[in-house]
Amino acid sequence: MKAQDLRLDEILEFTEGRIFLRGRRLVLHPLHAFAHVRKDLVDMVGSEGARRLLTRFGFFWGNADAAAMTRIFHWDSLEEWIKAGPRMHSLQGVTRSVVKSLDLDQANHRFRMEVNWYHSGEAEEHLLELGPADECVCWMLTGYASGYASFCLKTKIYFIEQQCLAKGDALCSAIGVDEASGGDMIKDVLPYYEEVEHIQPQIMELTTQLRQKDRQLARQRRRLAAFDRVQRADLVEVHSKAFRRALELADRVARFDSAVLITGESGAGKEVLARYVHNASGRAKHQFLPINCGALPETLLESELFGHKAGAFTGAIHDRVGLFEQADKGTIFLDEIGDISPALQVKLLRVLQEKQIIRVGDNKTRSVDVRIMAATNRDLPQAIQRGSFREDLFYRLAVVEIEVPPLRERPEDILPLARHFVHQLAQSLKLPNLRLAPTCLDYLSAYHWPGNVRELQNALERAAVLTRDGCISPEYLPPAVLNTPSLTEAATGSFTRTLEQVQNDYIRAVLRLTDDNRSRAAKILGISPATLWRKLKRIAPQQ
Repeated sequence: MKAQDLRLDEILEFTEGRIFLRGRRLVLHPLHAFAHVRKDLVDMVGSEGARRLLTRFGFFWGNADAAAMTRIFHWDSLEEWIKAGPRMHSLQGVTRSVVKSLDLDQANHRFRMEVNWYHSGEAEEHLLELGPADECVCWMLTGYASGYASFCLKTKIYFIEQQCLAKGDALCSAIGVDEASGGDMIKDVLPYYEEVEHIQPQIMELTTQLRQKDRQLARQRRRLAAFDRVQRADLVEVHSKAFRRALELADRVARFDSAVLITGESGAGKEVLARYVHNASGRAKHQFLPINCGALPETLLESELFGHKAGAFTGAIHDRVGLFEQADKGTIFLDEIGDISPALQVKLLRVLQEKQIIRVGDNKTRSVDVRIMAATNRDLPQAIQRGSFREDLFYRLAVVEIEVPPLRERPEDILPLARHFVHQLAQSLKLPNLRLAPTCLDYLSAYHWPGNVRELQNALERAAVLTRDGCISPEYLPPAVLNTPSLTEAATGSFTRTLEQVQNDYIRAVLRLTDDNRSRAAKILGISPATLWRKLKRIAPQQ
C-alpha cells in the first residue's frame, strides 16, 4: 500500500449518528466553533497554556492515526507508512499536506522531514478569532505530525513550524527531526510535549484490542449480511410505524405455508412485501414467480398459470408447463387477483384446496407443492357482495391478510426510499455522481404521492434523466410535486395579504431554493427570465 492510494471513503464507516475509522469513533466539528474554543483557551490559560494543550491534543491524534494506519493496511515500506500521516491530514480536511523531503536512516535512528501545509484550517481558526499572529500557530498540526512519526519510528520526533499563514506567510511549513539531531532547534518546543511519553504503550495496547475487535466485527457483519439478504431483500430503511406493523406481521407468517393476501393501493409495494415474505420463508432457495392477473386475457392467463397440452387451442404446438409447476417448492404471487374471471376463480380454488392442477386441454391431474400469495388494490368484500368474486376463494386466499399502507400514511419512509432509488438510478443510468439536492427534500416530504412508491421512483427517474450536472434539484421534479399546497402556503405565509405580496414572497422563496439562480427560478415559476427580471426590479425597492 502506498500513501497516495489512501481514500477516505474506504477507511471510514458511516452509520446513523456515528462515524468510525476502523473501530475508532470520529466526530466532525465546524472550524468556526473550534476557533471560539481556541480563543477561550487563550483567554483562560494564556497563549503558552493553550499551545501546550493543543499540541498535546494533536500528538494524541497523530499517535492514534498512525496506529490505525498500521492496523488497517500493509505498507510497501516504512517511508510510505510515515507519508500516510500527511495524506490523512489532507483527507480529513485539516490542511493540504505535501511532503517536500523525507530522509530516513533507520540504522542510526536519524529522521528529517520537510512538509508544506496549504490552507491550514488551524491558521484560519486563529485568524478568525485572534487575528494575525507574531509567531507560528499551527500547534495541533505540529503535534499531530510529531505524534504520528514518533509512533511509526518508536522514537521521539519533533516538528517545528517555520512559516505560518497566521503571521502573513504564503503557506505553512514545518521540519521534523529526531530528538538526537534536533539540538537547539527543538529545545524551545520540548515543554509543549511533556507528559506525552506514556501514551505510546497505551496506543499499542489499544491497537491490539482494536485488531481483535475488527475481526469480531467482520465476522458479525458477515453474519448480519447473510441474515439481511434473507430477511430484508428489496427493502430499505423503514422508519414509519405503519409499515413496521406490516413487516412484523409478514415476519410472523413467513415461516408458515399459509396463503397470504396483500392489500393496498396501486404502487404501494405489495410485490416487494410478497418477496420479503418469500425470502424469509423456508422456500427462499426456490423460485418466486409473480404474474399480473389483470394484464392478461382469461385464456392466456389460464395457460400461463396451469400450462397446456399440445393441440389444446390454436397455436398450442407443444406441451407447456405452467407457473404453478414451474414454482414447485417455491412461491407464486398472483397480483391483481381481484381481476380474474369467475371461471378461473373456480380453478384457482381447486389448487388451494387440493394442491392439484390440470393443464388446459388435458384431463390428468398433477400435484404441486407451491405457496400461493395474492395481492389486490380492490375491495374484495365489496366485490363478493356484488357477486363478482367468490367468497370461498376469498377466505382461502386471505388466511392472513396484510395491508400495505399508502406512502402518504408513512411520510417518514419517503426520504430513505428516495435515497435508495437515487442510488439505484446512479447505477442503472450510469450516473455515478447522481445525488439529491437538499432543496428537494421538503418537496418530496410534503407531496402526498397518490401513485405511492412507484410514483416516487418514476419522479426521481425523470429528474435523474433531466439533470445536467448529476444533482437532482427541484426544477427537475414533476410539476405536481413542486405545486404541493402545503409548501406553497409555507412559502407565501398567511392568506390575509394581497396577491402582490403573496407573489413577491413566493418569488423570493423560489430564488432561495435555487441559490439565486434566476434561470432555474424562472423555469420553476413558469415564466421567462426577462419576466422574472422585471418582477424583481419591481420587488427590489420593497426589500
